Amino acid sequence: MTVLDAPRDFWISSGHALLDRTADGRLAVTDDFLRAIFARPEVAPVEESCATERSLHAALLQDPRRPVSEMELSAFGDKDGRENYEIVLGFRNALLAADSLEAFYLSTFLSGDVSIPPLFLDQIAHVVARNMLEGVSDPIRARAAELLFRSQRVTLQEGTVMCADEEIVDMHAAGQGQSSLERLIAENDTLLRSVELDVLTEENAAIYWDRSDRFDTVLDLTFTRPGLDALCRVLESWAAHFLGVEVSVAPVRSIKDERWVWHVGLDATSTGILNALYKGEEVDEETLVNLIALFRLDFKQPEAMRADIAGRPVYLGLAQDAKGVLRMKPQNLLVNLPLAAPA
Repeated sequence: MTVLDAPRDFWISSGHALLDRTADGRLAVTDDFLRAIFARPEVAPVEESCATERSLHAALLQDPRRPVSEMELSAFGDKDGRENYEIVLGFRNALLAADSLEAFYLSTFLSGDVSIPPLFLDQIAHVVARNMLEGVSDPIRARAAELLFRSQRVTLQEGTVMCADEEIVDMHAAGQGQSSLERLIAENDTLLRSVELDVLTEENAAIYWDRSDRFDTVLDLTFTRPGLDALCRVLESWAAHFLGVEVSVAPVRSIKDERWVWHVGLDATSTGILNALYKGEEVDEETLVNLIALFRLDFKQPEAMRADIAGRPVYLGLAQDAKGVLRMKPQNLLVNLPLAAPA
């Protein structure tokens, strides 16, 4: 069994402590959270910023809900700076218009709004995942939830599936003159059990808590290992937190179902693979090997599903792309489940 500690605070960088919780357990926007957005290095003024931008930035830190007129933005000396502020202010206004961060996130994808940059959507997924995991004492589950908002580099070796944070691996590789997670493994016979990158196991899992904001541990998603089970629990919680539906998720090795009626790819690559397999198309081995995990999802209350397929399983896929990177799209699970129409 995974070693469980008492619930620990983690992901301080998510900004969870800056937000209020609503009566139904969701996150309400606060001035401090908005200030943290304006203080991000992607938003804060740089050396070349004009006096107007610097003045507006200071005013927004003072009053982050402050209306900003078109006239103020038009006074920017730099077109790119003006456009950046239009994007950031659009994000802020959308947050303020929503009842909660969760409502903002879900409505963004249901509406097909593509104006919010992925950077900000990942930030919201990060803090919502932290809220969702409040009280969780399993560090491997917390590590598995990083897939909801951080891309991973995947290594397939002798039947194992290892995921390490893409940004951290790239930083390490740049410092070491290496180019891939495979090289990191090759130089370390203990499969990344180095100071920089430790594979989480049931025995050492407690190391995660003090390193959660470093994103420098490796998740083992090999079939039957605790990491894959932890990811199943994360997916169940994600659906319950946003949609209020209870589901069970379990890993499967393959889809052998003559009555296969529904599937959801949890990323762009797995979506393409599952679509092709569902249509009975041939998928070459070079592409198929990128499918690193399959899951069966069942609704605990079949009446929560579309009536025409109630009681049937939903298959989920997770895949790396051709470059060995896994970029999960957790919104796919929210917008593509076959939910019953509201009464």
